[in-house]
Amino acid sequence: MGRPTRFLFAAISMGLISFAALSQQATDAPMTFFVTSQTNSGNLGGLAGADAICQELAAAVGAGEHTWRAYLSTHGTQQQPAVNARDRIGNGPWHNAKGVMIAASLADLHGDVQRDSNLIYRETALTEKGELVNGRVRPEGENNEHDMLTGSDSHGRAFPPGLSSAGDDRTCSNWTYDGPDGSAMIGHHDRVSSWNTSWNSSHSTRGCSLENFNDTGGAGRFYCFAAD
Repeated sequence: MGRPTRFLFAAISMGLISFAALSQQATDAPMTFFVTSQTNSGNLGGLAGADAICQELAAAVGAGEHTWRAYLSTHGTQQQPAVNARDRIGNGPWHNAKGVMIAASLADLHGDVQRDSNLIYRETALTEKGELVNGRVRPEGENNEHDMLTGSDSHGRAFPPGLSSAGDDRTCSNWTYDGPDGSAMIGHHDRVSSWNTSWNSSHSTRGCSLENFNDTGGAGRFYCFAAD
């Protein structure tokens, strides 16, 4: 990466950080959104297993009274229809562990009316413990983990059959596979990238193991939302 590119990247990063900091307003609202503190491979045990991870992590910090759902899509099979992440998570609003509202509705979350109308950034996309997750901006010597598993397009929907066939699966076989091949669509929780800053649909991984995720800037984390 050349010096001009580094400077541009740094300027963009600082701009996003400043915007997020100015927009945050902590409240007493209960937590209804978090990034998993647990890291994973692409084998989450399917949607049911991923939901169970969300529920378990939430319960460990006293938020188990909600019904938690993983923000993940799956592609359709001959036995099962496709599942859209946006159809699984309720209607909002959603708040992080510090009570900051990250989106008021599904439309705000996905920019259906106005793009970039949610408040998902590194400073707000906290774990259930209220902790930051490393992004492109991070302490020296630590890994970038800004890739969040979603398997979704930018509107939170599964990819059409032609883009989610056996040859181009973007869900690690519907979240049941952890081998070195395959792939998963991810988003960037810090909204920082060299070309696509989407929080839910930025690029695909190169493989489905945790090691593969590490290689492309992630750790198998994903978003959890309270659906009730």
